[in-house]
Amino acid sequence: MESYAIHKSAIIAPRKARMTLDLIRGKDVLTAEGILETTNTKASRLIMKVLKSAVANAVNNAGANEQDLFISECYINPGPVYKRIKFASRGNVDRRDKRTSHITVKVSDGKEAK
Repeated sequence: MESYAIHKSAIIAPRKARMTLDLIRGKDVLTAEGILETTNTKASRLIMKVLKSAVANAVNNAGANEQDLFISECYINPGPVYKRIKFASRGNVDRRDKRTSHITVKVSDGKEAK
């Protein structure tokens, strides 16, 4: 049975978060949590929240066993871009883009749905 969780509009650039997400792709949940706890990045803290939510969805809604779960699919898509201004030299104004991400984590226990 497969369950998932999504964090929409997380304020982190997708390129930065994908590097951390690549570390846990395809691993079981306990190993992935250990990797994310020891990785000191903002992305690891956001991904950890989404992973715990996906595991809770699988346990509570689908009746899965937490020890059997593994990450079947995980990806990060770009979200809306917040445009901000930055003052530059000689009275100019530059644009600073604050990029956001949609973080999706799917967990599965390898069994088919009934």
